[in-house]
Amino acid sequence: MALYIMGLAGAVVWLFILHVLHKSKLNFWRFIVGSAGAFILMMIFIEPVLTKPLARIVALLASLPGRIGDIYSAHFKYGVIFVESSVGAVSLKIDFECSGVIEILAYLSLLIFYRIYTVYERFCVGVLGVLAMVLANAFRITVICLMIHFGGVGTYYVAHTFVGRLVFYAFSIMIYFYVFTKPQIIKQKVGNFHYDNH
Repeated sequence: MALYIMGLAGAVVWLFILHVLHKSKLNFWRFIVGSAGAFILMMIFIEPVLTKPLARIVALLASLPGRIGDIYSAHFKYGVIFVESSVGAVSLKIDFECSGVIEILAYLSLLIFYRIYTVYERFCVGVLGVLAMVLANAFRITVICLMIHFGGVGTYYVAHTFVGRLVFYAFSIMIYFYVFTKPQIIKQKVGNFHYDNH
């Protein structure tokens, strides 16, 4: 309860600072303060509500290839995937870190204050980006499960710590490029030169 009260007090201060930065036309600082504040507030108020359903969705999506190939199974209600291999079995719990909630909230926090897009465009890009990140995370879990199934339980550490993260971050970089970098380059104007015209 104390965290929520602090969050509400912080939100009031954050909104005041955003107002001052907007009036001062300090757009860069408005973007930084806005994005950081939005992320912190979403972690306080939205993350506790979003993590469990997100974990279930990721477990459901990641279980589809396992179910099709009869390789591993999932218990969506608990966000658990059970993977068997020739040398044992392991249960993967899709928890706070594996749900992708941190990455999704960071993405949305940046997008909210990214003024390249209109409000409608930000909404559409936000929805599509979140869907892409959920699918990328489900693919990451699928890769981990397949490595454990075919490589044995001993591959868990490498699969989870290195391969899975590389897969997810590769997809995240692609999403960030198409959402943030490419539109910025296209809408950039230098003198009479404009990328939209080429």
